[in-house]
Amino acid sequence: MKIQLMEQVDLLNQRFGFSDTTEVLEYFLTHFKGKVAFASSLGAEDQVITEIMASIDPASRIFTLDTGRMFPESYDVIERTIARYKIKIGIFFPDRAAVEKMVNMEGINLFYDSIENRKLCCHIRKIDPLNRALEGLDVWISGLRRSQSVTRTEIKLVEWDENHKMIKVNPLINWTEEQVWDYIKLKNIPYNRLHDQGFPSIGCQPCTRAVQPGEDVRAGRWWWENELQKECGLHVRE
Repeated sequence: MKIQLMEQVDLLNQRFGFSDTTEVLEYFLTHFKGKVAFASSLGAEDQVITEIMASIDPASRIFTLDTGRMFPESYDVIERTIARYKIKIGIFFPDRAAVEKMVNMEGINLFYDSIENRKLCCHIRKIDPLNRALEGLDVWISGLRRSQSVTRTEIKLVEWDENHKMIKVNPLINWTEEQVWDYIKLKNIPYNRLHDQGFPSIGCQPCTRAVQPGEDVRAGRWWWENELQKECGLHVRE
């Protein structure tokens, strides 16, 4: 079954190469019903996808990861989104015992000490919960865009995620930041208020800062690290 899914990737890229986002989402939500979910990071792109999915099928499965170190504004956007679209957003938490062990051994803000520690924290707080959230699925919908980062310039609309042995769909792959915000304004979509305070990309509170004019949109994420290393591990490409 997994081999059959992998073999569909190239054909799906050819089929939807010139399709709009709604058409792409309609196909995957229909043909993989019960086996597809959207992993929302609650960012601007993700809110666009949530709005489109809610218009197609309000019962579509959407989930987010609560790392335990999120901004209050991120929790607020969850509440406003649920109220606006009358949908459910599943929330996955990290394992309590794993977090306690990590913090007691390495410190509460271990991620500043080394890349290894930062990746350990991301693994426990993000990757492990994501793995649980994706169990039993065939398709993972993501809000990635090519222009977000130098680490994302090679992504495709439809990819094979080897780590999870599933199809990964990036319906906003070709959207620009301007297109994202034009759509948010057009549809009056709820969004994280931190975006208005210079935060184009929002993750955990200790690892996210506002960016300066002219900086890359992800410059505020793990700003103490080299830009080529600025991924938490959720979106690993083989």
